[in-house]
Amino acid sequence: MVHAASTGRLASQRGDPSEAPVAAAAGRTPLLELENISKVFGGVNALRAVKFDVMPGEVLCLAGENGCGKSTIIKIINGVYQPEPGAVMLMDGESIEGLDPAKARELGIQVIWQDLALFPEMTVAENIAFEQNLGARPRLVNYGKMKEAARRILERLGVVIDLNRPVRSLSIAQRQIVAIARALVRDARLVFMDEPTASLSHAETEALLEIVRRLSADGIAVVFVSHRLAEVLEVCTRVTVLRDGQYVGTFPTEGMTQTRLTELMTGRTFDYAVRDTNLAAAPVVLEVQGLSRGREYADVSLRIRKGEILGVTGRLGAGRTELALSLFGMTRPRAGSIRIDGKEIVLRSNRDAIRAGIAYVSEDRLQLGLVQPQSIGDNTVAAVLDDLLDATHLISSRKRNALIHDWIQQLAVKIGKPDDAVSTLSGGNQQRIVLAKWLATNPKLLILDSPTVGVDVGARAGIFAIIHKLAAQGMAILLISDEIPEVYFNADRILHMRNGRIVGEYVPGATTMEHIERDVHA
Repeated sequence: MVHAASTGRLASQRGDPSEAPVAAAAGRTPLLELENISKVFGGVNALRAVKFDVMPGEVLCLAGENGCGKSTIIKIINGVYQPEPGAVMLMDGESIEGLDPAKARELGIQVIWQDLALFPEMTVAENIAFEQNLGARPRLVNYGKMKEAARRILERLGVVIDLNRPVRSLSIAQRQIVAIARALVRDARLVFMDEPTASLSHAETEALLEIVRRLSADGIAVVFVSHRLAEVLEVCTRVTVLRDGQYVGTFPTEGMTQTRLTELMTGRTFDYAVRDTNLAAAPVVLEVQGLSRGREYADVSLRIRKGEILGVTGRLGAGRTELALSLFGMTRPRAGSIRIDGKEIVLRSNRDAIRAGIAYVSEDRLQLGLVQPQSIGDNTVAAVLDDLLDATHLISSRKRNALIHDWIQQLAVKIGKPDDAVSTLSGGNQQRIVLAKWLATNPKLLILDSPTVGVDVGARAGIFAIIHKLAAQGMAILLISDEIPEVYFNADRILHMRNGRIVGEYVPGATTMEHIERDVHA
């Protein structure tokens, strides 16, 4: 279980020399150096006197919770925003002023945002060479020259991708490489990568980190933004931490732990311990026997008891989400049985699943979990509209508002007004609204598919605190995650899926996390 409590001053201020903030290497000129960077939006200080520097060829991590100012400072460096008066920005020791996106590109600054901003219907070569044509006068396209430029860049990265393939046909990992290649076409010297591994498997992540190391060896500086702290500590030499729009410090990653970095980012202490529960006598809520669906999953059998959190982990493509979709009635298994409270059920649709007391939080919060343009309130009540009808069969404003208020209070969602668009919320608060939507259905079984994707470490602790509370109240929970520490510290039992089958079962505490990681990544 994860506990968070307020802490005092940071380790570097407590006299711990191993964590003292470090500046750029003495005697060397930083590639980029910022001082006194502030930004105000509508009277709110998004950044306050922040400093930042990165050396040529360095891999630096920019870390902090959602809303700490990471995106704001990247957009200032990229020329999208202008800092407040008094800011100092130096490139190669020379002052830069009047920065805009075009000038930033000329200076060799490139940003690869999480959405990648690629053209899905265009080919790999066209996407990579797109940067070469920005601002150029209209002319016939030289496809031979375009393909040659793309081929050279991919060779430099040490990868092979068919230049004629449309980007829509590529995997997420391949699209990441195309986005990196596009940045290099314009002779990038500094590349920002925003959550580049969020949707990648372990093997794909390792391949991407190798490309980052290759860029560093070529003298290209990379600023890595990621909530996956293990990757940060593996690939970066320093980490700059922001909190609430302020500069906390820049620290060496050597000797840094994930726990300590989390404390620096949040200002809180996190104590990690496995769950200590005895549920052997609790009634079985979900029982699955021999469930199969072609190549997606086969012969899956499992039980989840009342109040139990069952973790399911494995590499991407193991069949975890496919299993979850069948348990929620979105797809039909071809063999096997599903029982809720001992009664066999047939799920022809998600409506059948909801009536049976099953709720499902998808890993794709933006596309499947929420309707982004709609309000916070509308998203909260979307799954229980029938329960809000009055005698005239119209939605009762009183019932609706009471339900919205109740769940916002229970889940401690930080909002402006319920009528604000749900897209205005941070990732962690959006995920709480998704939970509220399904908890309003009063489920017996809650399926959580990668519930913390794109959610920062502080918000994760809050979400898991909610999950633990729901389990303590008797809800059965199926927790799917490819992040093994998540299931290790938050599940009572863990199942390992590979190639659509359950190949291992573990009890946290009785098995080490390292043992599970070895099995999963073998």
